[in-house]
Amino acid sequence: MYKILTLNNISVKGLERLPRDRYEISSEIQNPDAVLLRSANMHGMEIPGTLKAVGRAGAGVNNIPVTQMSERGIAVFNAPGANANAVKELVVAAMFLAARDICQAWEFARHLKGSDREINDLTEAGKKRFVGFELPGRTLGVIGLGAVGVLVANTARAMGMKVIGYDPQITVRSAWRLASDVQPVYSVDELMAEADMITFHVPENDATRGLVNAKRLGLMREGVVLMNFARSGIVDEAAVVEALSVGKVHAYICDFPTNTLKDHPRCVTLPHLGASTHEAQDNCAVMVADEVREYLEAGNVRNSVNLPEIVLPRAGQGDRLTVVNANVPNMLGQISTAVAEASLNIEDMYNKAKGNLAYTVADVEGKITAEVVERIRATEGVLAVRVIE
Repeated sequence: MYKILTLNNISVKGLERLPRDRYEISSEIQNPDAVLLRSANMHGMEIPGTLKAVGRAGAGVNNIPVTQMSERGIAVFNAPGANANAVKELVVAAMFLAARDICQAWEFARHLKGSDREINDLTEAGKKRFVGFELPGRTLGVIGLGAVGVLVANTARAMGMKVIGYDPQITVRSAWRLASDVQPVYSVDELMAEADMITFHVPENDATRGLVNAKRLGLMREGVVLMNFARSGIVDEAAVVEALSVGKVHAYICDFPTNTLKDHPRCVTLPHLGASTHEAQDNCAVMVADEVREYLEAGNVRNSVNLPEIVLPRAGQGDRLTVVNANVPNMLGQISTAVAEASLNIEDMYNKAKGNLAYTVADVEGKITAEVVERIRATEGVLAVRVIE
């Protein structure tokens, strides 16, 4: 019986992937094997010694102390791409909001007063303030061509826009899915200088924090539209507000209201709606529940942010050994020696590294004893050891 602690309300469709005869799930459970969450902040939380995995029903993991988890050999999973369509749809909506000044026009219409005839006259007189532009022929720049960025780029091409994209770490999977006529550029500065509208789909980290700053705003075309449904910290808000006020930036549409942004007439701030659809919440919960279940029951790793991907079909009827360790020399040899000296034959083994961590899965003939586990656990650099019967 595995114990699952939930820190947020997780979609029922996701929780249904964890059979009740094998999983106990509660928001108050003690000594959990895994934690499932959405936006709850785990920084500063006391981490139980029983914890083996954390699953975030979403893409970003800023609310999880990943470094601390890695130091303890705890796998952290997320759900990349599960909410991609929801975010894509909101980005496309933002493009229309900006191009047609829809929010500003609506605000104008809401405050009209007088008789219907007077309102009609005011409408006809005022509508010239909201003359917009059409999207076909405009250039959209997409920074980050992962699951969301690819969908946005392909949709924009289907609407007749020219699309340029920047992602030095694009995966083979994303490259195959990307429309063939999306043009690559080779620097952020090049993209910002060529685009009429720019959308960001990157995580917030040391490399992307402050990606949009006063210097780069100076490179952009007059009247550029910026859309940020990624993370607030990738944009220097003060610099954007200054650019909005002087007309350099036509509109900034984002998912992160702040006192700096929310009252500016050329800024539309939404209450973090990117993945807020029933479908996205269901998709994220199902994906991360499946990942956590496969890790707990089989030791396989899919979509982990700190462990390498390893999927090893079960060999034979014996126990399965899994080891998380620092990525240092001779670790695999020490693990193999501990198993061999217990007169256990390894039927199949898979070892792989990701950054500072390595992960080993080994199927053996027979039972792995507590003595073998303790010997491996005592090895310098080993962070976590499990036996799956």
